Amino acid sequence: MGRYIIRRLVQAIPVLLGATLLIYAIVFALPGDPIAALAGEKRLDPHVVDILREQYHLNDPFLVQYWHYLTGLFRGDFGDTFAGVPVTDIMAGKFQVTINLAGTALAMEAVIGVGLGLYAALRHGRAQDSLILAATLVLISVPVLVTGFMLQLLLGVRLKQAGIDLFPVAGVAEGLRSYLLPGFVLAGASIAYLTRLTRTSLVETLRADYIRTAVAKGLPRRRVVGRHALRNGLIPLITFLGADLGTLMGGAVITEAIFNLPGIGQQLFTSVYLREQPVVVGIVTVLVLVYILANLAVDLLYAVLDPRIRYE
Repeated sequence: MGRYIIRRLVQAIPVLLGATLLIYAIVFALPGDPIAALAGEKRLDPHVVDILREQYHLNDPFLVQYWHYLTGLFRGDFGDTFAGVPVTDIMAGKFQVTINLAGTALAMEAVIGVGLGLYAALRHGRAQDSLILAATLVLISVPVLVTGFMLQLLLGVRLKQAGIDLFPVAGVAEGLRSYLLPGFVLAGASIAYLTRLTRTSLVETLRADYIRTAVAKGLPRRRVVGRHALRNGLIPLITFLGADLGTLMGGAVITEAIFNLPGIGQQLFTSVYLREQPVVVGIVTVLVLVYILANLAVDLLYAVLDPRIRYE
């Protein structure tokens, strides 16, 4: 197991290099001058511009600029913005908001998605099953922008007008409650996909021979479903949840904009607009690390869920 973990971590190095190189090249190719963007509509003194361009290696060729960034990255230095602010200071506060949002969304996704999928699988072919399938189809079809504004209006504004203040509609001033509504909006499509995946996986598992054998032995239905069917059907669900963690963190731009959450989504959009290469590449690098570590954790969980799986 230890050798497997080391091998996976070594394999992550070229993935990180490729991701940083690709995103750095994309930001480098964007039109406009990032130094000029610092002053907005005003014009900077040409002497100041020359000093800043020399300081941030903007006069160097692309590969030289990338090499300077990469050497700093291997020392744990994500660099500074063109305004002189360390990128790590920016990411620290922004990532905390996005981690809270993505964690809330992932928890909702796991509880609601697996719960509804299990309920639908146990009532396969009945009216409840068809109703859940129809609801998930609607949830997948409606864009996040529409879902966000509708829930913000109905559960945030209208309920508050009726004297029921459950869901804040903007900001993070009210702690965990601030993440409940945006968390559901962010996880909406994933909940629908996970519900369908859970239903399909369990319907297939419940038809297996060992499940029939367990039922024939007279085991309680709760034990058959919980210990035998659900545990063996969890492998594809864990795979989906592990891959979706990075997707939730990287895809929070619209949700953070709707609910005015100061996370990495808003910061990434602003940094791309201002051509802040260090910030953009730093955020993408951390997101790639999240993907890699989440997938590694999923692979290790396979051996826990199914003792037959062993890594050599």
